[in-house]
Amino acid sequence: MKKDLLSVYDLDPADFRVIFEKAARLKKMLKAGEYHAPLKGKTLGMIFDKSSTRTRISFEVGMFQLGGIALFLSSRDTQIGRGESIQDTARIMSRYLNAIMIRTYAQEAVEEFARYAAIPVINGLTDLLHPCQILSDLFTILEKKGAYEGLKIAYIGDGAWGMSLAEVMTAVRENIPAVA
Repeated sequence: MKKDLLSVYDLDPADFRVIFEKAARLKKMLKAGEYHAPLKGKTLGMIFDKSSTRTRISFEVGMFQLGGIALFLSSRDTQIGRGESIQDTARIMSRYLNAIMIRTYAQEAVEEFARYAAIPVINGLTDLLHPCQILSDLFTILEKKGAYEGLKIAYIGDGAWGMSLAEVMTAVRENIPAVA
């Protein structure tokens, strides 16, 4: 059964532990110069309706470091903008790819894509959610602080982009005071 990552709400506390333990192991192996290719022979399609430097680089480098291939597709590279339905595009891409990451303007588009794709779909950012950034932030907090207990989180910046703060608070399911 495929598992999509459309929101951090798709994960339970056990999922977070598994993801973070595996990330720590892989990071340690990479630092030690040990080659590990669990994604050898796998291809990730990356659809970018919204441009991004960090998201694109992190997915491309991550796939490379884990032995896989990342295929970049801008909105100009797909037929969705030319009238092909999301349903048809999801089904066609499912035949050639092992997973799809989408960075787009509408959460509904990612959810519709996931409904019709036979492969995992990852939300790379929408108007509502950014689960990959949340996972990265939470993993960094654990690396630097060891636990969430006793922490206070402050958000400084454009409030329109503060959605991650609310996601963090909900995702860890812990009582962390927040200041925005």
